[in-house]
Amino acid sequence: MTTTLHLHGKRGVELLHDPLLNKGTAFGESERDLLGLRGLLPPRIATQEQQLERVLENYRRKENDLEKYIYLISLQERNEALFYRLVMEHLSEMMPIIYTPTVGLACQKYGHIFRRPRGLYISKNDQGRVKGILQNWPQADVRIIVITDGERILGLGDLGANGMGIPVGKLSLYTACAGIDPSQCLPIMLDVGTNNSALLADPLYLGLPEPRLRGPEYDALVAEFVSAAQQVFPKACIQFEDFGNANAFRLLHHYRDRACTFNDDIQGTAGVTLAGLISSERLTGLPLTQQKFLFLGAGEAGIGIGDLIVEALKLSGVPEKKAREQCWFVDSKGLVVKSRSDLVEHKRRFAHDHKPVASLLEAVEALKPTALIGVSGMPQTFTEDVVKAMARLNRRPVIFALSNPTSKAECTAVQCYTWTEGRGIFASGSPFSPVNYLGVTHQPGQGNNSYIFPGVGLGVIASEARRVTDEMFYVAARQLATMVTEEDLMVGRIYPDLKRIREVSAKIAVQVAEVAFQRNLTNMLRPANLEAHVKEAMFDPHYPSYV
Repeated sequence: MTTTLHLHGKRGVELLHDPLLNKGTAFGESERDLLGLRGLLPPRIATQEQQLERVLENYRRKENDLEKYIYLISLQERNEALFYRLVMEHLSEMMPIIYTPTVGLACQKYGHIFRRPRGLYISKNDQGRVKGILQNWPQADVRIIVITDGERILGLGDLGANGMGIPVGKLSLYTACAGIDPSQCLPIMLDVGTNNSALLADPLYLGLPEPRLRGPEYDALVAEFVSAAQQVFPKACIQFEDFGNANAFRLLHHYRDRACTFNDDIQGTAGVTLAGLISSERLTGLPLTQQKFLFLGAGEAGIGIGDLIVEALKLSGVPEKKAREQCWFVDSKGLVVKSRSDLVEHKRRFAHDHKPVASLLEAVEALKPTALIGVSGMPQTFTEDVVKAMARLNRRPVIFALSNPTSKAECTAVQCYTWTEGRGIFASGSPFSPVNYLGVTHQPGQGNNSYIFPGVGLGVIASEARRVTDEMFYVAARQLATMVTEEDLMVGRIYPDLKRIREVSAKIAVQVAEVAFQRNLTNMLRPANLEAHVKEAMFDPHYPSYV
């Protein structure tokens, strides 16, 4: 039974203003007397189900997605349990609002729709006092930190401090999809300025109106944050989110063996994409070892996917050199080949011997890939000619248009199914509606990272892992693929129904925790029943009793 000890002495108005504890009109008679709430609430007591009916009615009355986003954030700020109950029970409806694509628009307008601060802001002016800032956070047992510097928000680019909407949204999905307690989640904005001229000229912009910090001073600020986080929140996992390519790879490489950390844009995207490729084997009849993958986009998402595919192929017995030769990349200057002198470090390991090729269509014709993966942030780059070429070369062409938000997708679901005469195996980063082509309904799979990172995070928390490894993302991808049913595949969906996301996340968490125990990445003794241990750790959005 929950007791008043969980309230940390909070009573009356203070209690009503704490979103982690507030139940609003659902406080019962005895609770109102005991906690000094008598007269502060309307006299009629409501159940959480009645509250849910009210907020859903108000939510659906909103005229556009941005207004719906604002409403949900306001609900989250006053009653977390009710917010998560609403999101969990209507996840397919709510996810496009609290995350992609609507969160992208919300970030663009963040300074104009700002109501109250959420999370922590660390600016370049805070060097030398980051630990003190972290100690200002009211929750002591933080287990998941999502931090961004706002340089590469979705496919929208540099949004500076407006990028805070991304850590807030990501952590909402950690709770909604994997049941991580919201009191253990901390969003952080690392404000190092912005090079977005429109934001610099906007008087309502909330961040530092200065050019981006670069070089040793930037690195020193990140290092101070990581060190302080390890001291203040020793059991926390740090997720780097939406950093620019130049910093994302560098920071991941530097910290992955020094802290419990990962980069979702690199590793989470890789995991969900690999899972989709494994699922698609059941439709194409081609194992990964016999496939050739062509990427449009050679940034952190694309290279991360390539690296995890290589790991998967190696585990299937393919030598690393041959595994890398199954992955080809096209960037803004054409096919990534060894003869090019303009390649940055992360592209070189996928540069192969081949004559220069200027366009994506030429690359498709020359390489004859079995799967085309778009992570370019460039809309409509999978043209009709490109997709039709893939359909001519493959009985069941795999077409993944993964760029976010929806407006950045390389092609739409309708285009894919139409141009492949219904034979395409399609997945996208943002949701698309079902498509009816010649009387057959296709349900496009959403290769959303929310299938992967919440479960990985839950597994890290449940095992108290000291590190996050590529193997964890590999086992997460394998587990996700095994949960795709024949019914899913019959309608062309290569990911499980979103309604099963908490079940999926729990299964992934068990696999991730097993890796931590098997590789001695934790000091915790393995629980006798790991699955039960994981499920016990999951947050329940139903109200507790305070008497």
